[in-house]
Amino acid sequence: MPVESFISYLQLEKNYSLHTIKAYEKDVTEFSDFCSIEYDITDIAEVNYTIIRSWIVFMSNKEIANRTINRKISSLRAYYRFLQKINQISVSPLVKHKALKTSKKLEVPFSEKEMEEILSEIPFDNDFEGVRDKLIIELLYATGIRRAELVGLQLKDINYANNTIKVLGKRNKERILPLLPSTISMLQNYVLLRSKLEKTESSSYLFLTKGGLKIYETLVYRTINKYFSLVSPKVKKSPHILRHTFATHLLNRGADLNSVKELLGHSSLASTQVYTHNSIAELKKVHLKAHPRNKE
Repeated sequence: MPVESFISYLQLEKNYSLHTIKAYEKDVTEFSDFCSIEYDITDIAEVNYTIIRSWIVFMSNKEIANRTINRKISSLRAYYRFLQKINQISVSPLVKHKALKTSKKLEVPFSEKEMEEILSEIPFDNDFEGVRDKLIIELLYATGIRRAELVGLQLKDINYANNTIKVLGKRNKERILPLLPSTISMLQNYVLLRSKLEKTESSSYLFLTKGGLKIYETLVYRTINKYFSLVSPKVKKSPHILRHTFATHLLNRGADLNSVKELLGHSSLASTQVYTHNSIAELKKVHLKAHPRNKE
């Protein structure tokens, strides 16, 4: 069964993002190439778990991280589920596979002080790019949206009457998010400057370059890295850390986990629970400080 059919299935039936589809295609193709070179097998529908296990060992010997190997096997598992769905195979060769152990990955959010410094004390230029960059940071922190979701925002997604914004998330799932008064004010200022650009070839999109084109994900990453380097010593400074910061700060201030789940656009509560470790750390501080039995 050609990989192309699997890719079409992910795109047309599963509505996966282009980024996700490319990752799946790359992983399955890598395994197919491995089977062809090492075992002279051209159809990976015919492989058994022993061959897959040899691929895992091969990757491990190349010092590929367990987390990355697990992701690649996850892609392969999805491929074999597809083959089962179309009755190409009856049992997946990965039916008894267990993921490799990985160390828990803790991402450190920005502090409330760092966020206040960025949005209230750092001087942004008052031109189009300066106003746009500050709005990018404000919107990521105020809503917790993903980088790809921010890039895909359109002017029509903003509802000024209700102070909300419509976001198109993973698998084309829409959600309506509330906007803070400060965010609305920044949006109005930015849209005014945006309307004065000489040309806007990507006119429907909210965020544009000064040349009038739709912004791209690398630009968002560079923007976050540039400004947070001024106030934060943290090694990782990325749009995803702002999403992590949004969730952590809400939980630290008593927000309900289910509400944060809906705001983040998670399909399961388990995805949201990864953000609770910082909240628990904050609760520990409060507990130690306030409990009469603590003698320190």
